[in-house]
Amino acid sequence: MAVLTEEQTMLRDAARSWAQESSPVTVLRKLRDDKTSGGFKRETWKEMADMGWAGIVIPEEYGGVGMGYQTLGLVLEETGRTLTSSALVSTALCAATVLVLGGTEQQKQQWLTKIASGDAIGALAIDESHHHDPLQVQVEAKRDGEGWKLSGRKRFVLDGGLADFFIVSAKTAAGITLFLTPANASGVSKQALSMADGRGMADVAFDNVVVTTSDVIGQIDQGLKVLEPTLDCARAGLAAEMLGSATQAFETTLEYFKVRTQFGKLIGTFQALQHRAGKMFVDLELGRSCVEAALKALDEKSPDASVLVSLAKARMSETFHLVSNEMVQMHGGIGMTDAHDAGLFMKRARVAEATFGSAGFHRDRYARAMGF
Repeated sequence: MAVLTEEQTMLRDAARSWAQESSPVTVLRKLRDDKTSGGFKRETWKEMADMGWAGIVIPEEYGGVGMGYQTLGLVLEETGRTLTSSALVSTALCAATVLVLGGTEQQKQQWLTKIASGDAIGALAIDESHHHDPLQVQVEAKRDGEGWKLSGRKRFVLDGGLADFFIVSAKTAAGITLFLTPANASGVSKQALSMADGRGMADVAFDNVVVTTSDVIGQIDQGLKVLEPTLDCARAGLAAEMLGSATQAFETTLEYFKVRTQFGKLIGTFQALQHRAGKMFVDLELGRSCVEAALKALDEKSPDASVLVSLAKARMSETFHLVSNEMVQMHGGIGMTDAHDAGLFMKRARVAEATFGSAGFHRDRYARAMGF
């Protein structure tokens, strides 16, 4: 387990307390049943911003606190325990990182300050199919005078239904370029999607959306230089959230072992279940080590960061999948019902596994990086 500073410990404890008191799993149930919520309430996002969470990776000169990805990972782990749905990943992590790495001074002043204050939600619009593949880009930016016109469609944009602005990857003359466009720009339309886990995504269409040089993030034709490190930060942060969710699922299952009786004995005394619980514990500890190493590497700008990130995301995708399955099975019949939380953890595992690359995607990426 990582050694935390006093500030990090206080922030983690505050996040745990807030999540348990203000955002228990029952809140997710209500959001899931409210098909118009978009996945979370803006009031929740504003509350998080007031606690400083929205600006954890944003420099102080733009209203943030500049505490880095390890610190944001601590918050995401705690909110993951209660399956809290918010803009932390889409905005505090993805959108903020893109702007910090490649935004112009004007873009930073306009949008980073709004993110830090909770007055804006940003969304990364990069995927165009059911599978995560940021290199496969068909959305095109055609030259139009001094600017461009964006045309095409992005799929499964995280928090896209509530976004105030999009960061869009598009084909340009000699590569991929990132553009920032307001969600209310002429030609932008979105179709809200409610995912299996109750989170909100959206398909976003761009019909000759006008963008200019001032909307470019990074360099023209070189958007991957900003996008790839941003996605690594997103994957590591999501892995931290998955770690929190999987840990809570495991702890809930252990508590059930201590109260459920079968054949006149507590089921926790059955050796077969003890072995399965032992495997889950080991996998969770391995996952924690991978996640902490990835977040640390990102903060230190280590050349091994991308490899460690794929290791963490692959490990946590597999571990959360296993633990959520075992949670349902070990709870027996009640675990199959919607009245119990087990199903919510399983559904969250399935969606989180596919977001920003599945375990298979990251195993392949890791293997290529290691020269296999």
